[in-house]
Amino acid sequence: MDFSLTEDQILLVDSLKGFARKELLPRYAHWDRTGSFPAELWPRMGEMGLFGLRVPEALGGTGLGYLDAGLAIEQVARGDFNLCYGILNACFAGDILSRFAAPDLCADWLTPLAAGEKVLCVCLTEPHCGSDAAAIRTRAVRDGGDYVITGEKSAITLLMAGDAGIVFAKTDPDKGARGVSAFLVPLDAPGLTRTPYEDMGARGIVRGSLFLDGVRVPEAHRIGPENAGFTQVMATFDYTRALIGLMCLGAAEQTLEETVTYVTGREAFGQPITRNQGVSFPLAEARSRLEMLRWLCYRTLWLRDAGLPHTAEAAMCKAEGPAICADVIRDCLVLHGHYGYTRDFPVEQRLRDVLGQIIADGTPQIMKMIIARHMLGRDKV
Repeated sequence: MDFSLTEDQILLVDSLKGFARKELLPRYAHWDRTGSFPAELWPRMGEMGLFGLRVPEALGGTGLGYLDAGLAIEQVARGDFNLCYGILNACFAGDILSRFAAPDLCADWLTPLAAGEKVLCVCLTEPHCGSDAAAIRTRAVRDGGDYVITGEKSAITLLMAGDAGIVFAKTDPDKGARGVSAFLVPLDAPGLTRTPYEDMGARGIVRGSLFLDGVRVPEAHRIGPENAGFTQVMATFDYTRALIGLMCLGAAEQTLEETVTYVTGREAFGQPITRNQGVSFPLAEARSRLEMLRWLCYRTLWLRDAGLPHTAEAAMCKAEGPAICADVIRDCLVLHGHYGYTRDFPVEQRLRDVLGQIIADGTPQIMKMIIARHMLGRDKV
C-alpha cells in the first residue's frame, strides 16, 4: 500500500499551486463582484492543460488519469473555486465524447475545448426533476437524418458563456431510464433561448435555464447509441463526485491556512488568542476532517483509475465533502470575528460558493440512498 505521489504528480501539484496563488487568488473576488464570466482566463487554463485532463492526447488533451484530475482541481480551487466548474465540465465532456461520440464530433469539439477556445455545458436537470434524472421530459424525436428536441433544462453551469451543451432527452419515453439519449447541441442553434440566474454564490459560472423549441440536430450529434444516455451520465458521476469533494477541499484548505495566519497575529486580554481552546480546537478539528476527506477522494479516484467499483465511495465524497468544507469555512469565518462577515476577507465568498455544491450533482439525501443501497441491497432501500 503506497500513498506517495509520482514525480509527475508532484510537479503537477507544485505548478498549479503557484498558478493558483499568483494568478487566480488575487482576482477571485472580482468575478463575484461583477457577476461576469472569467473569459480571459479560459485560454490560459487551456494552455496549462486544465481543460484537457480527460481529453485524449490525439485530440489536444493531456489524457491524464482520474487521480491526476483530482490533484489539479484541488489546487485550482485554492485560487478560485469557481474556475473549477470549467474543469468539471471539461472532464465530463471529455470522458463522454471521447468514449461514445463519432470521431468527427470529437475533433470538432474536444480539441477547442481542451485549448480553452470553447465552453461546453451539461444539460441534464429540469425544473421538475434534479436527482431523479430518469424522469426528464425533454423529448428528441427522429425526423429523417435529424432529431428534433423540445423541452426545458435548468441549473446549467456556464450556460450563458457556453458554445454547446450535452443535452439529455427522452428518445423512448416508455422505457424510462433506458429511453434517454445524449446529444451535442450547439447553443447558437435556432429554437434555443437562454435565461440567466441570479445566484447567492458562484456568480462567475453564469448559470441559467435553456428552452429548446423544436431544435434540430443531425443524427451525427447523438453521443453513443440511442437510449444509452442515462448509463453514460451515471458512470461519469461516479468520479466527478470525487472531483467535487476535492474542489471543496481546496477552497476549505486555503481558508484554513488564511485563518491560521489571521489568528496567530491576534491578541486578546494580553495573550495570543490561539492559547484559547475555543480558537485552537476548531482549527485542529478542521485539519483532521479535511485530511480524512482528502484520502477518501484520492482513494475513490485511484479505484476509478484501477477499473474497480467506486460508486459508493464517490457518493461518500459528495455526501460528506461539501458539507464538511462548508462547516470548516463557517468556523473560520467565526474565528475572523466581524471581519469574516465583511468583504475584506474572501472567507464569506467561499462559504457562499461552496454551499452550492451541497446541492449540485445530487443532494446529500440521494448520496446516502446510493450508499445504503450498496450496503443493504437495492430492494431494501
